[in-house]
Amino acid sequence: MEENKAEKAEATGNEARELIRQTIEEVFRREQSKAEPAYKAELLEERKRREQLERRVNELVEENRRSRQQAEEAERHSNIRAELQRLGVVKVDLAFKAIKDDVYRTEDGRLAARGEQGEANLREYLSQFIRDNPEFMPARMAGGSGVPAGQKAPGPGGGSVDLDKIRPGMSGEEAERIRQEIARVAAQTLRGG
Repeated sequence: MEENKAEKAEATGNEARELIRQTIEEVFRREQSKAEPAYKAELLEERKRREQLERRVNELVEENRRSRQQAEEAERHSNIRAELQRLGVVKVDLAFKAIKDDVYRTEDGRLAARGEQGEANLREYLSQFIRDNPEFMPARMAGGSGVPAGQKAPGPGGGSVDLDKIRPGMSGEEAERIRQEIARVAAQTLRGG
């Protein structure tokens, strides 16, 4: 009988342990199921933040690329204009517009251009362009009105003015004659004849 009591006590103890274990597991499952939505929500929120940060980083990378490209473009334009000025071009803006699309930056960073003779460095290309288009250079004038300095310029009315004689302290008669001649020439010029 004692053995029977011991076996019953042991069986009751095992049942109690099993019941306690099942109860603990059930409580644990309930707590986990309560906490699980919070974890899922937290993970979802974290994923949204990460995706938003990745999107912002990609936007910044693209913005940086565009800014770098604009800076390189501005530097390229500046170098082209400076070279045109060095070569003596007076119509820099017009010449720049004509050739800007032909000029590009090589892999090693030099400025080059595609011309009729193939690829050339910027200076060679611009020199050839100016030789082919002299209208961008200053006009070559050997003299002014065709009257050599120090000579009299006869007027159509027969009067003449000696430019070397115009000076402070000249006679009033001579100054008046010069004023009249200048007025006559100015009036004639304004009339267009």
